[in-house]
Amino acid sequence: MYLKLENVRKEYDGKVAVDNLSLDIPKGIIFGIIGPNGAGKTTTIRMIMNIIAPDAGRVIFDGREIDDSFKNHVGYLPEERGLYKKLTLSEVMVYMAELKGTPPAVTRPLLDHWLSKMDLLDYKFRKVEDLSKGMQQKLQFITTILHDPEIIILDELFSGLDPINMELIKNVLLDLKRAGKTILFSTHVMEQAEKLCDNICMISRGKKVIDGSLSSVKAQFGKNTVQINIEGDGAFIKDLPGVKQMTEFNNYIELYLAPGADPSEILKTVVGRVKVNRFEVVEPSLYKIFIDMAKADPTESQRDQGGDHV
Repeated sequence: MYLKLENVRKEYDGKVAVDNLSLDIPKGIIFGIIGPNGAGKTTTIRMIMNIIAPDAGRVIFDGREIDDSFKNHVGYLPEERGLYKKLTLSEVMVYMAELKGTPPAVTRPLLDHWLSKMDLLDYKFRKVEDLSKGMQQKLQFITTILHDPEIIILDELFSGLDPINMELIKNVLLDLKRAGKTILFSTHVMEQAEKLCDNICMISRGKKVIDGSLSSVKAQFGKNTVQINIEGDGAFIKDLPGVKQMTEFNNYIELYLAPGADPSEILKTVVGRVKVNRFEVVEPSLYKIFIDMAKADPTESQRDQGGDHV
């Protein structure tokens, strides 16, 4: 495997943040580490980045245990962002790339390409402090990949971004994957993980609870899920025979059926009371799997929701 964690463990003041976690991340895929806030995602990433050392276990990159040279192979965007606000965008980009060993003569010809791609070209000679928060996030994303790293690690990348900027960055990530880059990102936003990831690992209370390709993870939970779009009040659906659980979204409903339930019988009943625009038996959404796994842990709701240091 390209990036490998072997039984890594980390404690803070006697509390286990990451508990004997092992991961195998192949080259050239998008790998998502998902889980509730406080589950251990950021601590895991900081151990991969060699920012903090594990109390036990190893992190291996391309066959060798990581050391200080790893930073030259990786682009890292931490959850806690930080830029030099008195510098111009072009100055920040050149400086950050130089820290990664890329000389200004190599970086400067790339500036317009990336600034244009992120809709920031008009701000090239403006100071960072003149940018909105979303613009600053896009700039920091550029500085993460500008030195052409082999592996890209992104901690809560989409936090605070609007849908247009999410789409911009999503398309760049897919281009980078097609170019053979390995992308690892953490998130608690299941919709983004479902759209982007080839493989996922779900962490709960520092332990791995799900690991594998997105398709294999969904297959584990069967095809007893129905997605339905209706016009009208569908509150009655949750009480129909065979409906074990109902989750409402803004523009569709997801039903989790009891074993042996007949979807066609549910459809007949629903059609008789509201207009149905779509009715489809599907694999469960990652959102549904995430919620079910989190609810399975009764202590999760009591945990600190502010970070991963517990």
